[in-house]
Amino acid sequence: MSVEDLSQRIENALNKALARATVSGPPLLAGAFTHSVFPAGQRIRPRLTLSVALACGDDKPMISAAAAAAIELLHCASLVHDDMPCFDNAAMRRGRSSVHAAYGEALALLAGDGLIVLAFETAALTAVADPLRAASLSMIIARAVGMPNGIVAGQGWESETAPDLVLYQRAKTGSLFAGAAMAGAAAAGHVADPWGMLGYRLGEAYQVADDIRDVMCSEKDIGKPVGQDEALGRPNTVHELGVRGAARKLVELVEDAAESVPDCIGAIALKAQIRAQASRFLPKEAAQHAA
Repeated sequence: MSVEDLSQRIENALNKALARATVSGPPLLAGAFTHSVFPAGQRIRPRLTLSVALACGDDKPMISAAAAAAIELLHCASLVHDDMPCFDNAAMRRGRSSVHAAYGEALALLAGDGLIVLAFETAALTAVADPLRAASLSMIIARAVGMPNGIVAGQGWESETAPDLVLYQRAKTGSLFAGAAMAGAAAAGHVADPWGMLGYRLGEAYQVADDIRDVMCSEKDIGKPVGQDEALGRPNTVHELGVRGAARKLVELVEDAAESVPDCIGAIALKAQIRAQASRFLPKEAAQHAA
């Protein structure tokens, strides 16, 4: 299945979920929901969910599409909260106003909370097709988001005076990547746990790339404020390893991720896809340092 086909499945599932949430109720909050999710970002996490599901056979596409949508809704919720004044105080996201800048802090808080609830509803509705897979999906996304090791914990590490870089990155970024990979396997009826390592390694690679972008790119290039890690005193791989060290670490993590793909009918194709797509992680400004 092409990248375009994957993207269309994701957008269709997200539109379906948002339609349920915004068909009635407070119009401004409905607008904040839509602003949070559309237009599309890179959709890296839900693409991982569908790619893993396809590698495992994807025998029930309704479940895998819902799983991908749930993962992306959780990611969007995390961005809404991350941008708020109590955290990053970022006025831009994806090249336009962040949700709190466009709708105010109160509606941004509610939109983030509501998207989390909508993600669990989206997973729960798959019970009509397979109750056991629906239950597995709910547990996977709960652990990817909550305490002690999910993205909530990752956000919490930012409030510690001396956070451990590995634990911080594993929770803040890796946990949802791991959840995305595991959700894809569970949606296809496979044991989910063996897929966690793939997600964690891709998540760490993406975080390293994000650290590089924060140091080397402009706000115009990435559609959000840069220099945030230094300004807020947060851990950053470039500050620890330098640009060359960070770029090489990213390349190594991508290769480790590809090699960690468990045995499945689509393993060879998935490994090739990971190596091809992950090249997009490394900003062109840092690519020369990876050689």
